[in-house]
Amino acid sequence: MFVSLPRRHRPSLRWACPLLFGLLWLAFFWYSTRAPAAQQALLQAWGALDGGPGTRLDLQAVLRLFTALFLHAGWAHLLGNLVFLLIFGLPAEKVLGPWRFLLLFLIGGAIANLAAVLVLAGPRSIIIGASGAISALIGAYLALFPNARLGVVLPLGLFLEFVRAPASLLIGIWALLQVVFAYIGPAFGMVAWAAHVAGFLFGGVFALLVRRAVERRLRRQKSY
Repeated sequence: MFVSLPRRHRPSLRWACPLLFGLLWLAFFWYSTRAPAAQQALLQAWGALDGGPGTRLDLQAVLRLFTALFLHAGWAHLLGNLVFLLIFGLPAEKVLGPWRFLLLFLIGGAIANLAAVLVLAGPRSIIIGASGAISALIGAYLALFPNARLGVVLPLGLFLEFVRAPASLLIGIWALLQVVFAYIGPAFGMVAWAAHVAGFLFGGVFALLVRRAVERRLRRQKSY
């Protein structure tokens, strides 16, 4: 007589968020160690550019919408994005899966950069940073789990304390940090608010489109 034993669930490996974390670090390290002239050339080659009236959205311009995600103006700009990439990215990848997560980050970030390019009117403005992509992650996670509480590690005196905070509170902190980043470091004198709004809205729409797939994924995880 054969008995069918229940299969044990093997937790899916979350590799997409750590991969993006590492790539953002490496890109900034590579950028920051180059000479100022080389840095400017890199911004011109990788940054999303607003060429003013009559600018065409050719293949090179489209690629820059993606490569701009991996450039940051300074340490504060980078660290702020990395912290919230981990806070929202790890739980988002858990429910979305790595490939949907990557799609959300890259497409959401590119659309956010495109919105900034279209809205900013300055001559040859350069849009860089992953803030629009992070906004897409936040928008998607909030749409899927509006009442979620996320775990964060806080330094309390000499110790680190793990606490669970409402997602809405963390989003408020994220928005406040974006205001701070506008006034510290070489942030080009502005924050591309259009990118944040467009990324957040894209994330919400993306979550609605994949909600059923996410529900099926969560049911499979619980059935093991």
